[in-house]
Amino acid sequence: MKRRQVNIVSLGCSKNLVDTERLLSMMAANGIRAEVTERPDLPADILVVNTCGFIGDAKEASIDTILQGAEAKANGRINRIFVMGCLSERYAKELPAELPEVDGWYGKFDWPAIVSDITGTQTSAKSHDRIITTPGHHAYLKVSEGCNRFCAFCAIPLITGRMHSRPIEELDAEVRALTSRGVKEFNIIAQDLSSYGTDLGVGHRQLLPQMVERLADIPGVEWLRLHYAYPTDFPRDLLRVMAERENVCSYLDIALQHISDPVLSNMRRHITGAQTRDLIAEMRATVPDLHLRTTLMVGFPGEGDKEFDELMEFVAQTRFERMGAFAYCEEDDTYAAKHLPDNIPGDVKAQRLDRLMALQESISLDIQENKIGQTFKIIIDREEADYYVGRTQWDSPEVDPEVLVEKDRRLNSGDFVNVTITSAMPFELIGKANG
Repeated sequence: MKRRQVNIVSLGCSKNLVDTERLLSMMAANGIRAEVTERPDLPADILVVNTCGFIGDAKEASIDTILQGAEAKANGRINRIFVMGCLSERYAKELPAELPEVDGWYGKFDWPAIVSDITGTQTSAKSHDRIITTPGHHAYLKVSEGCNRFCAFCAIPLITGRMHSRPIEELDAEVRALTSRGVKEFNIIAQDLSSYGTDLGVGHRQLLPQMVERLADIPGVEWLRLHYAYPTDFPRDLLRVMAERENVCSYLDIALQHISDPVLSNMRRHITGAQTRDLIAEMRATVPDLHLRTTLMVGFPGEGDKEFDELMEFVAQTRFERMGAFAYCEEDDTYAAKHLPDNIPGDVKAQRLDRLMALQESISLDIQENKIGQTFKIIIDREEADYYVGRTQWDSPEVDPEVLVEKDRRLNSGDFVNVTITSAMPFELIGKANG
């Protein structure tokens, strides 16, 4: 059988990337030559676009990528285009008519059918084998799929369905397999990390602390970092695990969205501002050197000047080490789209977003400057012309600050190095390797 060249463009979040990595592994096992690329116009027998359908900008990027592939197909550089992922899952009925250039549409969970359609034989997803596309020393670990929260603004449950947690034993086996291949750092990801395990039939208990302890015990696991926790019903015992286990990073990504009670109620977050503040206080008191990453939203229905001012004050007081924000954009079929008029003008949303991010930049710079003169353990990700580039335990790949290390001796990707910080910028540190 002729070996086909397949190019895969993986869009959206790290959870999508894990699906792409599983697809790569399955293709390799079936004699298909596949590569991940950022260019949909490169010559190939087949282009696979793994789409994102979360917010308007992401959907637009997915459509643009498909159209670039369609142009390459029209010019003879690509024979077929297959589309998978969140966008095709969400708009499975509408998209084929709008994009007839696409040869095959696949949802978020039926992507193994791509392999079957290429090979002409029935193929099953029998394992969680992956060909990781990140630098060889770190990988994402998706511990669950789906979400049961149904926040008013969010379409993710409409795309992914109810939460489905992977058994701890399966995660243990995957981590052991990856450590045997040199992976040292694991970024644990889920739509709702806080609820992990509540669907596994063991008394509806939150199993996140137990799972993290189990994975932390695996030889070769140097860093575990936790992403996308939910504040409501947060498993407090996880804080003990973070404080006790040296290889569990003092880092937590927890999307809070807002602090004003009326806005939180409209968002259907099932938590109050006071409860949010109490949770953060407990986190900081329990976990030394904790760095919190959060995501906030401006311009949601019900956010007047008073509510936005409260959000600004909250950010100024809390001083998040890491923070991202976005302006509300109405998503089809969500509770907010059906019941809450999107009546805040776009220019007002943009102004609020600019003010919030300017505040965060000043906070970030102050926090970064306080690290000057201190020495931190970092992991080296890559070499550039003037610096080696690495990260501390408080820096997740792609989204957080990096450490630029002076090139006064040879360092390699995946090395852990003690680095003394010599200068700081809002989103970067510069330092010198010790020894």
